[in-house]
Amino acid sequence: LGASLLLVPIHATRSPDCGGVLTPAGLSYFAEISKPHAETVLRQDLMAPTAPNLFRGATKPSSRNQINSVTVTELTLTLIPDTGLRLSIDVDLGITPTPSATKVMKLSILSDLHVEMNPEGNLEMVASACKTSLEEMQSTEEMERSTPQFFLFWDLSNRGKEGTEAQICLEVTKLLLLPNERLMSLTAQFPVTPSCQVQYLPLAAPMFSEQGITISLQTIFQVVGMAIPLPVSPVPFSMPEPASSSPSHLTLAFSEHFYSSLFFALEMAGAFNMTIPVSRANEEQKIKITLLPRQMGSLFQEDLPVMLQAVFRSSPRVVLEEGKAALKLFLTVHVGAETPAFQSFLSVNVDMTAGLLLSVVDTRMMISAPSKGMCPCHSRERRGRDALLEELFLPTIREEIPAQMNVVLSEGVFLPHISSFTYTDVNVMIHKDYVLIPCNLKLQVRPGEQITMS
Repeated sequence: LGASLLLVPIHATRSPDCGGVLTPAGLSYFAEISKPHAETVLRQDLMAPTAPNLFRGATKPSSRNQINSVTVTELTLTLIPDTGLRLSIDVDLGITPTPSATKVMKLSILSDLHVEMNPEGNLEMVASACKTSLEEMQSTEEMERSTPQFFLFWDLSNRGKEGTEAQICLEVTKLLLLPNERLMSLTAQFPVTPSCQVQYLPLAAPMFSEQGITISLQTIFQVVGMAIPLPVSPVPFSMPEPASSSPSHLTLAFSEHFYSSLFFALEMAGAFNMTIPVSRANEEQKIKITLLPRQMGSLFQEDLPVMLQAVFRSSPRVVLEEGKAALKLFLTVHVGAETPAFQSFLSVNVDMTAGLLLSVVDTRMMISAPSKGMCPCHSRERRGRDALLEELFLPTIREEIPAQMNVVLSEGVFLPHISSFTYTDVNVMIHKDYVLIPCNLKLQVRPGEQITMS
């Protein structure tokens, strides 16, 4: 690595460089996919032989008031600005009070939820209050008005209450298909290259508003297991204001600094150490290239194939403008002979600008720099052979540099996401200084995974 890299200022404080907004549409999707999950969990809890009796006055399990069916008829999640969420679940319970009779009881669960950050830096969903009610809906022996059987408001700090209703409130968050194990997966480390990993860390608990749930993230890059200091962003990043009626489930946002940090980390990991064989040339150029070592003096006693080695003399920089992204490269290209120990006889400073193409596949951002979009190189040769060098090497550099970078980037970069979900209907929108990615969520069950278990 060049000595200039050691002088780059680093983060003095934690600051966000990306984030996301889960919209009301996304919240409705979570409620929709949580409905069968909640039904499975409640069926396990309420119909288990060892489950406490749900009905007042019953002292021990018996055939009377036995629950033989559990059906979740409605599950909704509602945003409470500046506070959190309200979970509402309606459940129809099939009851057998006597062998010849069947009743349907309606169990209603209402709980206030919020998300907080624990000391380990992970997000946790917590219930702050819970209310349950049970009322009779219909009977096969007689039809009667719905009459409340019990009504309970339970402050979750009071753990003296016993019974199934108390147990439901204590574990109400497991009725959602987003238990805390999945929230923890947000902070997992994801590979970029074999020696470079990326990790997204929440800086604080999410913010709740009418527009959705907003979370700010700081990106950490690790090289061979060690977090690396990143250049300081010249402009603090804040999440753009989400659209008031976005049809997408989620909008991800990435700052210009995020992309520059990505290329800086890959440079630190040595992913862009490039060796370029000079082979694509016409016959006249090949003669000139072959004669180059002898022209440079008596260092080489025979004609040898010429190789190029490109290193960064300054960190790459990504520039985002409305509708386009560009990568600026500041290279020193060493020209030398292809020997067991590479020996440089010429150095050329080359500045290049490549257009970047951004797309998303599943949960990865794909980044590529097409060689056709490469702007003309600007070379500064230190020993006065500009015309020859431009003729011989710049076309090869212009083509091979982006090609080799694309190989490094070919696997993509994992976006912030939680386990079992992927992104669909993706739209990548490049703006000045940041990128927005509106998308929908899709539950993706992997082989051997039990989605209904918390």
